[in-house]
Amino acid sequence: MSFSEWVNQPLFGIALSVVAYTGAQLIQQRWRWLHPLFICSGFIIILLLACQIPYSAYKMGGDMLTLLLGPATVALGVPLYKHAGLIKRHLAGILVSVTVGSLTGMISAAAFIGLLGGSRDILLSMMPKSVSSPIAIEISRHLGGLPELTSVLTVLTGLFGSMIGKQLLTWLGFKDSLSIGIALGTAAHGIGTAKLVKDSELQGSLSGFAMGAAGIMTSVLFIPVYWWLRG
Repeated sequence: MSFSEWVNQPLFGIALSVVAYTGAQLIQQRWRWLHPLFICSGFIIILLLACQIPYSAYKMGGDMLTLLLGPATVALGVPLYKHAGLIKRHLAGILVSVTVGSLTGMISAAAFIGLLGGSRDILLSMMPKSVSSPIAIEISRHLGGLPELTSVLTVLTGLFGSMIGKQLLTWLGFKDSLSIGIALGTAAHGIGTAKLVKDSELQGSLSGFAMGAAGIMTSVLFIPVYWWLRG
């Protein structure tokens, strides 16, 4: 089998992803603050560009791995159930925090693009960046943004949030699990949540709840924006 035939097989995308992520895990043991997904994605992008391999060839195998995201997300319900009592006791405060955090994420993105003189397409693509990719992409599509750009910005938001979010919160004096979990789940969605699960089951469960609540709240908050754009 020639090289061109090999890269057009689904196994190529799967094998490349597994090898790249395994290597990223080893590198992350040396530099703990780096997220393996950041290293893995960067390596795959560089390899595809250097070898002139079309993304469509990698995507055939990559899409198969994407199917596993559903079960992985559902698995977050286990620690969430275990700490349901704590969430119920602080439910009102959590929902207020998630609402304010979601609104802040939208406004700060709009202000940033406005200050830089960005176009309307970029503005609408960036505003939903703090929720999980499936929700952000759908919001962007309905607003008239660029779903592909939204996907990239959403992943980058999660990556940088997972790498510096907890350290930044600790530096600002927020050291309790409740604050850290809710903040990262609201701002860094699934990638931030996955990072917290590795460090603390409690923080991960709180982050998972905040991620889900932020997805619902952000969708609701964008309803008036959608009406305004259509008006």
